[in-house]
Amino acid sequence: MSDLKQLARRIFHETLAAIDIPAAFRRKLNRSGATIYCGEERVDLAQFRRVRAIAIGKAAVAMARGLADALAPEFSVEGILVAPGIASPVPHGFRAIVAGHPVPNKRSFQAARAILDLLARCDETTVVFFLLSGGGSALVELPLDPKVALADVQELYRVLVTCGASIDEINAVRKHLSAVKGGRLAAAAPRALKLTFGVSDVPEGRESALASGPTLPDPTTIDDAREIVERFALLDKLPAAIRAKFAPGGALPETPKAGDPAFRRAHFALLLGMDDLFHPAHRAAEAAGCVTICDNSTDDWPVARAAEYLLAQLARLRSSNPGRSVAVIADGELSSPVTGDGVGGRNSAFVLECAQRIAGKAIAVLSAGTDGVDGSSPAAGAVADGTTLARAEASQLDPADFARHSDSYSFFNALGDAIVTGPTGNNLRDLRILLAE
Repeated sequence: MSDLKQLARRIFHETLAAIDIPAAFRRKLNRSGATIYCGEERVDLAQFRRVRAIAIGKAAVAMARGLADALAPEFSVEGILVAPGIASPVPHGFRAIVAGHPVPNKRSFQAARAILDLLARCDETTVVFFLLSGGGSALVELPLDPKVALADVQELYRVLVTCGASIDEINAVRKHLSAVKGGRLAAAAPRALKLTFGVSDVPEGRESALASGPTLPDPTTIDDAREIVERFALLDKLPAAIRAKFAPGGALPETPKAGDPAFRRAHFALLLGMDDLFHPAHRAAEAAGCVTICDNSTDDWPVARAAEYLLAQLARLRSSNPGRSVAVIADGELSSPVTGDGVGGRNSAFVLECAQRIAGKAIAVLSAGTDGVDGSSPAAGAVADGTTLARAEASQLDPADFARHSDSYSFFNALGDAIVTGPTGNNLRDLRILLAE
């Protein structure tokens, strides 16, 4: 069984190595001279006086470098890059800002003001590239109401991310309070040509949730935001300045919708998405001799429901392929409300849930974030196999107690089964690998 656990680690690391942002830019821009493509949109850069770029998110550095390399040497890019940390050189022409994540900080506000100032100077002779990846919601933030303080916004984020709401629901609330989310960056430069490229950590078809959709029409409404606050009983938990906006008689302006003039010259293309994560993981598992299927149906599910479903998928696959090793590859984010003051995240919480279900079986389960971060922990996630529960008991570790305290990282760290990569500079979706023999 230890071999299965090592195989799961190997598949994960091979998948990370296969996600190449600069290479994706070379493919997707498909540049010929001055002509590039953003999805189906053909653009002649020679028609513009200025090329600007705004890179936001955990993959901001790699995306900025990929764009700059794809356009060089004929076209130079100037702009702003906002990331939670910068471990590699920033391309020439970019002003770099290290801002807060997963909770905004004063630099998140500074970044938003700098971006809005840049966009205010972009006219019809300017093409603006927006390079978006996960984490952008916290990294660039500014309340619509200047009376709402940074401390209020920080408390809002803490309340939202621990309440059990999905990413779409969280974003519906913060979009309606923000000066930069839900299409408002597109509205800040209405005359410029705006080309958005995304490295997506959100479900396919819901790209307006990526970095809270700063350049895309917002499909959510004020009524949606109010309903979410009510359904999750958040009103009394919100800071007073924000609570007033959701209370009866409170005022919230609507976000820009499809058909708004802000989007007349705005285009979006997915640079890397679900398939770019599934394909290398599938190839790595099959190369190791596993009969492999991919499943993306558990998105936003509670960890217990997802564990039950995916392990049942694994059992069916093994039953129909006797004598063969099998693998189920899944992606997406799970719902894991915080119930204690421990250290962990949804990935290690999922593996902890599975560890109790696979005890004594020839099964391994790995779940990890492709950004290298899992919730409040320093790990990307964790891995377990059929021996995990027995090893925990021998070390006097009670998995139920760790789960109660939202302390899944500490559990796996004590066993040497935390997956630690450090920030990867990328951010597709969480990856789950289930293996059986």
